[in-house]
Formats: sequence, C-alpha cells, structure tokens
Amino acid sequence: MNRLERLETILLIGICVGLLPGQKVVAADHIEKAGSILQIAIPSVAYGATFYLRDGHGRNQFYESFVANLAVTYGLKYSIHKTRPNGGAHSFPSGHTSAAFQGASFIYRRYGLKYAIPAYIGAGFVGYSRVESNNHFTEDVLAGAAIGIASSFYFTKPYHGFHVAPVTRNGTYGFTISRKW
Repeated sequence: MNRLERLETILLIGICVGLLPGQKVVAADHIEKAGSILQIAIPSVAYGATFYLRDGHGRNQFYESFVANLAVTYGLKYSIHKTRPNGGAHSFPSGHTSAAFQGASFIYRRYGLKYAIPAYIGAGFVGYSRVESNNHFTEDVLAGAAIGIASSFYFTKPYHGFHVAPVTRNGTYGFTISRKW
C-alpha cells in the first residue's frame, strides 16, 4: 500500500469514527456492542476490497455512496426531531443501519451477491441490534437501511462479470442480467 492509499485509509477510518456523533464507546450489552462493531466493519470491508482488488474506480464510487449516505442520514437526523425509545435525541433514521447497509449494498452492486450475502446478514443484525437495545424504533431502522441501499445503488456500478439487479417499471417486476464488456 503506497502513501496515498494509507492516507485514504486513515481518512476513512477517521470519518467513520469522527462523523458519527453520539456514538457509545461502551455498549450496554453484547448485542448492541456487536451491532456497533459491524456498523463500522461492513463498510470498512467494502472499502478494503477496493484496495485488495486495486479497484480505483470502485473506491471513488464507494466515496460517493459513503458521503451521500452520511449527508442524507445526518441531514434527516438533525432536521427531523424524533425522540428515541430510550429518550435520546436524533432517532430518525438509524445511522448504524444506514452505514451497514451502504457497505453491504456497495459489495453487492460492485462485486456481486455471493460476496454480499454475509454483509447483508450482518447489516440486518445491526438493524436488529438497534431496535433490541432500545436505541431506535423499527421505522428508524427501515429508513436507515433504505438510505444506505439507495446511496450504493445510485453511485455504484458492477466491477466485472454478470450482474443481476431487480427492476420495477410500469407495474412490472423482474430482474435484469447484465455483463460488462
């Protein structure tokens, strides 16, 4: 890894930790702690994959989806004043869930479903942990997941090989199969 790549890695870690206001350093229980770890681990693995595969275009797409996800999530958190189930502020949407689903969806869109299945399972667990720990309502978690998915689907293009994606048009539902030439 060259100096620029190391710098980018350090910056992303700093962004993940520094731009997530109100994060608890110590979780109340094991489920909440595991969810908090996965919330950072999933996008970190997605970002790390761009280095492992020497995928500069993918890295730029990750930056775009990551920043868009943070902007929308925290823009909504600070403009919609919804109280958490535990009495705290900034409940809607779930930032943990949006970050986890942004990373999982980036992996899916860029590298394919077989690599994304564990990430999606982990992201689902993050959402569960937020509701179970009384930090969010179900609608907060669903909105966070939708924002994370949408940000990656909008900015991320397939890496190579076949790509399968859901399609809805004029009341018709199905899948498209594409291949990058």
